[in-house]
Parts: sequence; C-alpha cells; structure tokens
Amino acid sequence: MNTILLLGPSLTAVSGVSTHLTQLLNSSLTNEFNLLHFQVGSEGQKESAIFKSKRFLFSPIQFFWRLIREKPHIVHLNTSLAPKSFWRDIAYLFVARIMGKKIVYQVHGGELPQVFFENRLLTNFLKLVLSSTDVVVLLAQEELRAYRNFEPNLHIEVIPNAIEIGIDAQWKKTPTAPSQLLRLVYVGRLAESKGIFEIIEALRIVRSHNKNIELVVAGSGPEEDKLRLCVKDLGLSDYVSFVGAVFGEEKKQIWEGADLFVFPTYHQEGLPYTLLESMAARTPPVISPVGAIPDVMEDGVHGVFVPSRNPEALAVAIERLDSDRALICSMGEAGRQRIENYYTVARLAGDFRNVYHNLLN
Repeated sequence: MNTILLLGPSLTAVSGVSTHLTQLLNSSLTNEFNLLHFQVGSEGQKESAIFKSKRFLFSPIQFFWRLIREKPHIVHLNTSLAPKSFWRDIAYLFVARIMGKKIVYQVHGGELPQVFFENRLLTNFLKLVLSSTDVVVLLAQEELRAYRNFEPNLHIEVIPNAIEIGIDAQWKKTPTAPSQLLRLVYVGRLAESKGIFEIIEALRIVRSHNKNIELVVAGSGPEEDKLRLCVKDLGLSDYVSFVGAVFGEEKKQIWEGADLFVFPTYHQEGLPYTLLESMAARTPPVISPVGAIPDVMEDGVHGVFVPSRNPEALAVAIERLDSDRALICSMGEAGRQRIENYYTVARLAGDFRNVYHNLLN
C-alpha cells in the first residue's frame, strides 16, 4: 500500500486546514493508501518563544527522519500563500525534494501569486518554488486563472473543500411572515477582516427601521471584547447573543435555527467551511464574493452577494430578504442541493484519489 504523508497543523486545531486533513484521514482513501500526518506550525498549541525557536530549527530535521523511517511515496503539503506559512513550509518542500519525493502542494487561500511579492527577484523565486512541485492544488477558479498566468507550465488541479452533510431527514424550513423574527447568524473567527463590525452596523441600521431582527454570534477571536463593546455602545445588547465557539450538534442546531448567514468578509478567503455548512443547513448566505465563494453559490439562487466594507448595502440586502421569506426558503433548498451534488467528502476523496494515482503511475 502506497504511503501519503500529509503535512499541516495539529488535527485538534480549530482551523479549516485541520478540518481538511481530518476529512482525508477518515475518508475512503484509507482503503487504498496509508495516510500519515506530520504536524507543522503552532496552530492548535500554545508555545513559548524558546519552544518556537526550537520548533523552527528541529521540525524540518524531524521531518527528514520521518521520511527515512516511513518512506512515503507522496508528500502532501498543505500551506497558504501568506508570508508566515510560505517561508515556514519552504524548508519541508526543500527536504522532500532532495529526498526525491512526489510533492502535492495544496494552497489554502492567501494572496494571488502575482501580488505576493513586490520584489522581482522574490517573484522569480516563487515561480521556482511552485515549479519544483509535482502538482499544485487550488481551491478556486479565480486562483486557477491567476496561477496559469503566473507560471503556465505548472501542473494545477482545482479541488474545492467539502463537508460531511450526514443523512438529510427531508425537513424543510417553511416561510414565515415578515412581521415575525428574522434570525441572523455569524459563525466564524471574530476578526475584523471577516466583516464582523459591518454586520453590527448593518444590524443597527435595520433595527432603526423597526425590523424584528436578531443576531447570534458564534465564534471567538482577537476582536471579541471590542465587538461586545461595540454592541453595547450601539444599544444592541438585547438583539445580539454571543455563544462562543460551537461544534457538532450545537453548531448544527444554530445553523438550522437561523434564517440567514451573514458573512461580508474581506479576508483572503480560500473556500470557507462555514459557507458550505450554512448551505447544507438550508441557511442562505449573505456574503461577499471573494476567493472560491463565487464558484460555490450563485447570487439570488443559493444566497445573496454583498460588497465588503459596506454595512449599508448589507442592511439593504437583509431588509429585502426579510420582506421575502419565501425566497429565503427557496434559496435554502437550492443551497442544500448544491452541496449534496458537488461538495461532499466522497467527492473530495475521489479527487485526491485521482491526483495520487496520477503521480504514482
């Protein structure tokens, strides 16, 4: 049985890449390949400055010995085109290359290659790095176009993220009257670039028009205290609930209890798992069209696109949907069908099965 060594963060970290690794390690791929995990980075663990320095120094050496001991046929490196990840993972890529391993270089979001470096010499170095891999795996069609323009000779595959959707009990959300409560939900990291403060300002605008709307904020992050203070200062404490990070059944209940998922992000998104989760739960997204998001949903069919950094436009979209509850339900059903058809873990495993077999043959 051929061995695949997957590089990425701790499997217990709350991150999209950790979710991706866990999905692969628990998928049908294990019937054909021996999948192993090697942790890189500090995500999911707390470390001192001394421990961090030791990790930077010794982790590539540990990786080298792991290659000797396990003799993997393929090294599957999960990274992002962000400075910290890129420079850290160069060491693992170099070790894998000098050991003669086949390399899958999967990019989970970040900058597009044309703008990653301003320096021409470093841009050429990036081309060299990408060309040293056997296949580059991307999440979005936008990225595919950019990488092909950047370095036409790359072997590139686009493999979107996926989720486990479970058994659908054929339940449906039924339309409610515009006079009834409209329940918004934000699920994700509480970081400014995710558009969280624009959500609060949009809620203030909508509430000023006497709309019966509430918001549940599920997640944690560096801006939580500031966000709570903002809610209090705007007099919205009675209409915003902070429930912290949620998982499993609790997250499922939050999705199913919400009418709309609000996510006006301007972060360097790849393909957010929260988008797939909301659509699978028939909770239409009101979202900014960045990264792979336009590949997944069609505006007005599965959800609604809004410009980022524009709380006024977000408020207009929310009010329009508040007055058309039947549209919310129809978009919810269309979103569920979209996920069932294209974004399951079975599809994900099949895509990587093809990649691995092509490299080994």
